[in-house]
Amino acid sequence: MLSAKVAVSATAISLPFGFLLSYLVTYYSFRGKTLLEVIINLPLTLPPVVIGYLLLLLLGKNGLLGRFLDACGIRIIFTWKAAVIASAVVGFPLLVRSIRIGMESVDRQLIHASRTLGARWYDTLFTVILPLSKRGVIAGSSLMFARSLGEFGATIIVAGNIPGVTQTIPLAIYDYASSPGSEKMALSLCIVSVLLSLLVLIFHEVMGRKQEKGS
Repeated sequence: MLSAKVAVSATAISLPFGFLLSYLVTYYSFRGKTLLEVIINLPLTLPPVVIGYLLLLLLGKNGLLGRFLDACGIRIIFTWKAAVIASAVVGFPLLVRSIRIGMESVDRQLIHASRTLGARWYDTLFTVILPLSKRGVIAGSSLMFARSLGEFGATIIVAGNIPGVTQTIPLAIYDYASSPGSEKMALSLCIVSVLLSLLVLIFHEVMGRKQEKGS
């Protein structure tokens, strides 16, 4: 349940930012666009442990944001919220990439037609681009959900491995696998994880095929 809570929260929080960034890099040309795309995709190439450590430096008591949050009485580190942030950062590139693919499949003539008829950019965004790229949004959300379910490296550093508080499925598997006599529990959680991943990937493939047929 904690793993599902973290994955759903990370996906829900990232979705609006991922959609707006995808829209920006798909339909606009500006100085620094290449740098922005590099930053968006950076978590794909960085080891998750590095991401976790950087988040720890940022959100810790002596971090840039951590000091402000601590002054406001908000605690992030070693809570399930930290696991959400770690999962969101690690899975964000997958979300943006899928949404961009969906947006790039939208016929540009429809967009130009809407603008010619007097629609403002936000009208075109929500009445033309969003409906026609919704399969990409759904596919990206499913990929990010699956990635969040399997996040380990960044989570264990920034959220810890506290049973009942921050211990997600991958962290529990790590615990059981390193404890003598707990191999069966580790194996059962592995089976659950594989089944969940298969369901999400099947859903992703079905949505991808529908998107290709629609195009």
